[in-house]
Amino acid sequence: MSSVKATKGKGPAASADVKAKAAKKAALKGTQSTSTRKVRTSVSFHRPKTLRLPRAPKYPRKSVPHAPRMDEFRTIIHPLATESAMKKIEEHNTLVFIVDVKSNKRQIKDAVKKLYEVETVHINTLITPAGRKKAYVRLTPDHDALDVANKAGYI
Repeated sequence: MSSVKATKGKGPAASADVKAKAAKKAALKGTQSTSTRKVRTSVSFHRPKTLRLPRAPKYPRKSVPHAPRMDEFRTIIHPLATESAMKKIEEHNTLVFIVDVKSNKRQIKDAVKKLYEVETVHINTLITPAGRKKAYVRLTPDHDALDVANKAGYI
């Protein structure tokens, strides 16, 4: 048993056989290895999209979340009670407000709905020469601007 193991794959005859096979392979294929090149279809190189793991922060970067930057109380500064504004209330069913300069019509509409519980038809805005934003809020026919102004307490 042990004599078979000793002769199998060992000794000078086995190593000569392996060397002969390697020499034959080298003679047939050649010793210089050739590698295939990737065919490029575009002249510009695009960086490959590698694995991007989601962030798992050890601690929050902000200790306290920011307060809402533009809520209804910041949007509407105050109602306007000038003679021309009163005329708008009586004749055109329109409320007039001074609003934040950064607020847009959607934010004004939402603020009026939350604060005064009325629906609006449309809103016109303008920047006054003093640099403030004025909003003309036209109410739906089922809401009366005079009643809303009385309820708000600025008439």
